[in-house]
Amino acid sequence: MTTPITLPLWLFVLILLFAAVTFASHFLFPSVRWFLRRRLENAVAKLNKRLKTPIQPFKLARRMDTVRRLVYDPEVAAAIIEHAKSKGVREDVAAQQAERYAREIVPGFSAFTYFAFAIRAARFLSQSLYRVRLTDPNADALEGIPTDDTVIFVMNHRSNMDYVLVTWLVAERSALAYAVGEWARVWPLRGLVRALGGYFIRRRHNNPLYRKVLARYVQMATEAGVTQAVFPEGGLSRTGGLGPPKLGLISYILDGFTPGKSRNVTFVPVAINYDRVMEDRNLIAAQSGGTAGFRFTLLPIYRYLRRQIWHRITGRFHRYGYAAVSFGDPLSLNEFLSHKHTDDAEALGEALMARIASVTPIVPVPLVAHALKDGARTAASLRDAVQQRVDRASARETHVHLAREDLDYTIEAGLRALMERGFVERDGGALTVTERGLPVIDYYAASVAHLLDVERLENSSP
Repeated sequence: MTTPITLPLWLFVLILLFAAVTFASHFLFPSVRWFLRRRLENAVAKLNKRLKTPIQPFKLARRMDTVRRLVYDPEVAAAIIEHAKSKGVREDVAAQQAERYAREIVPGFSAFTYFAFAIRAARFLSQSLYRVRLTDPNADALEGIPTDDTVIFVMNHRSNMDYVLVTWLVAERSALAYAVGEWARVWPLRGLVRALGGYFIRRRHNNPLYRKVLARYVQMATEAGVTQAVFPEGGLSRTGGLGPPKLGLISYILDGFTPGKSRNVTFVPVAINYDRVMEDRNLIAAQSGGTAGFRFTLLPIYRYLRRQIWHRITGRFHRYGYAAVSFGDPLSLNEFLSHKHTDDAEALGEALMARIASVTPIVPVPLVAHALKDGARTAASLRDAVQQRVDRASARETHVHLAREDLDYTIEAGLRALMERGFVERDGGALTVTERGLPVIDYYAASVAHLLDVERLENSSP
């Protein structure tokens, strides 16, 4: 037992390496993980004291724990059996498919990534590109939401900047969980979106089993009190105006809700508008060409960043004008169902879109575009037309964001933004909308048409 043996140096080093790995995996790593997790839990506890709506334990749970909970849910288990029968496969194969769906959907939220990185980056990016204005914070109404309600922000979808803007504007309230389309399932966005609490949804190529897994995740998160952000229109507006609600996520929430028994849900309408939507020409082209969707790649983003950096270096960079956000009156699901006596998702979707429409901000470019669309072709007629629209909006208590509180400067700011892109030409007092500017004018005018068109206003209740 005490007889010495001789080993090659490489074998001795290998034995030491295996011993070190074994020690680390059994003793060191669990201790380090425990220490870091305790530090994280303490940090989240301090953070929750500052937030209006604390981060719920469901959101902080380990990702694989949520995946397993989802796969073993009784409703998902029943869907697995049905899927196996309909597809003619074994139940274990269907269960593996359900687990793949769950892994695809469930996020892996990181409070550190969200609050230490994402909020700062979102604020910097938003204010670098736009003059951001919170035109109607509706603070009293938001403060009146009961603390034990699940809060869901419902927003119109103008641009992919919507995610960025609203993320930091509601950072004092809570961390948002977004439903993100398949466009973001590319490296490196995929990991970042999951760390920020976003969950991916398939808008195409899904089946009843997938929809059940997604529905149960949304219902679990809602019942657990996770603050969420939903775009009822589903995708980006291609016309510039508000679209009809697509009721997928809303119907999932409604199906999992039992009045008087479930945790109450309060929907907060959020309306967003821009002087310039970065994707405007692509959206207009898709609308006129009837294409079904967009293929996301990082190349346009790289080109865009390179161009903006060069413009900043050469002093030619100008921000894209104003980006405005308004918060509407919250809608309690318990109260809505008690008044409507219906659990129809379509009625709920229409009510939410109506509240979004009523608080849509009117910013300079859409305001000027609406007047140009109606035929204003001189500086004097444009001013008169814009003044009429401001008066019309004010009479209905609709907020118009006048740049620097000056009507003339607002008109000049809107015109300048359109002229710099070659959509409008000015010769003395005469104005001409160029051929390539016509669809752009229509696009921006549509974003405020429901607030400014005389016929629409006459046919709507005051």
